[in-house]
Amino acid sequence: MSLSELIILIKGGGEVGSAIAHKLHLSRFRICVTEIAQPTAVNRGVSFCDAVYNSTMEVEGVKARRIDDYEEIALTWEREEIPLLIDPQARVKWWLKPNVVIDAIMAKWNTGTAINDAPFVIGLGPGFCADKDVHAVIETNNSENCGKVILEGEAEPDTGIPLEVGLLSRERVMFSIIDGVFHTTANIGDIVKAGDIVGYVGGEPVKAQINGVLRALLRDGLQMERGAKLGEVDPRGEKWLCSAIRPRTRTIAGGVLEAILMRFNTRL
Repeated sequence: MSLSELIILIKGGGEVGSAIAHKLHLSRFRICVTEIAQPTAVNRGVSFCDAVYNSTMEVEGVKARRIDDYEEIALTWEREEIPLLIDPQARVKWWLKPNVVIDAIMAKWNTGTAINDAPFVIGLGPGFCADKDVHAVIETNNSENCGKVILEGEAEPDTGIPLEVGLLSRERVMFSIIDGVFHTTANIGDIVKAGDIVGYVGGEPVKAQINGVLRALLRDGLQMERGAKLGEVDPRGEKWLCSAIRPRTRTIAGGVLEAILMRFNTRL
């Protein structure tokens, strides 16, 4: 089998899964993405899972399209687009028979991926053990090892510390202080100042802590738990960053591509 014939199933169309889908699509692989019925990605400007709500979603020139039937997968590939299915259990794998399954759910634990799901199975970050749960683990922590292919053992533990931007880390991120439905009239790309109210959870205001641009924001009307991430402010204030794949996720995607080539690009 040639590399161009490989079929790759990605579980999770959030920011990280989308960066992987983007890179693999441009590398000429056939990609299919599965998602839950109500994705809660906050980095929606770079997340293909927004196609669940809008039918299509484009990230840096690559378009994903929500489909409702397995038979539409091949047609979507012919259009040079990525098919995305609402399929929380990824049952499409039994029909599609992918060569590679990538768990990009980023739950910090294994939600059900098994090493026998495909000839080659990749897990991202904590929660997977290479050569046990999956064939390979990709390091996702923002460390010197980010993007590293791990063939034995586990990734680094989750630190729970948001990525640092402009010397700011946790201050950039807005979290829910209670359980409730998130409501907002703000939009990704809006310029905000410290103290501005960007939404409400259960009537409690959600305020920006710093000046900058709303780079990420949860979709209006979704039920969230206390402690959930609702959005983030980028202090650099550059609106174009809202639709740009981040260096960390590009690095993780590069690690996934490396792992696939290590497995399938065999020398004669």
